[in-house]
Amino acid sequence: MTTFSPARTKAAVVVAAMALLAGCTADEEPDANAAPSTSPGVGVVTTAADGVQEITIQTQDDYTFVPDTFTVAPGSVRLTLVNVAEEMTHNLEFDDELPGPVDAGIDFLAPQQEMTIEFAVTEPGDYPFSCTFHAQLGQTGTMTVSG
Repeated sequence: MTTFSPARTKAAVVVAAMALLAGCTADEEPDANAAPSTSPGVGVVTTAADGVQEITIQTQDDYTFVPDTFTVAPGSVRLTLVNVAEEMTHNLEFDDELPGPVDAGIDFLAPQQEMTIEFAVTEPGDYPFSCTFHAQLGQTGTMTVSG
């Protein structure tokens, strides 16, 4: 049987404790490439007390809308765009070719800002929208008006 001196045993315990505690540090940097989490309520169409349908869409530094598709009924819509990006500015414009007119859009939204627009839709169909700054990178979406 092998015996160790008290000093050697103490050194082994200290090294083991340091190894265990090294994985428990609270000051680790978050992954800078990780996508921001989606805020509560994003992508859920609800009806406000005034009868207007409400939807919140999120955008960030990865050229996406979250969600990129949603469905509303004909009537008034209140759309909020939240930009959780750290660096990117965005906008939201409905395409020119639509089943019916949408007289609203968001021209410019800086990082960490949000803006709400309200409009009415009457014609069923798909209403494509995009961030015109990043449409070529795939930042597009579709609002469907049910029939």
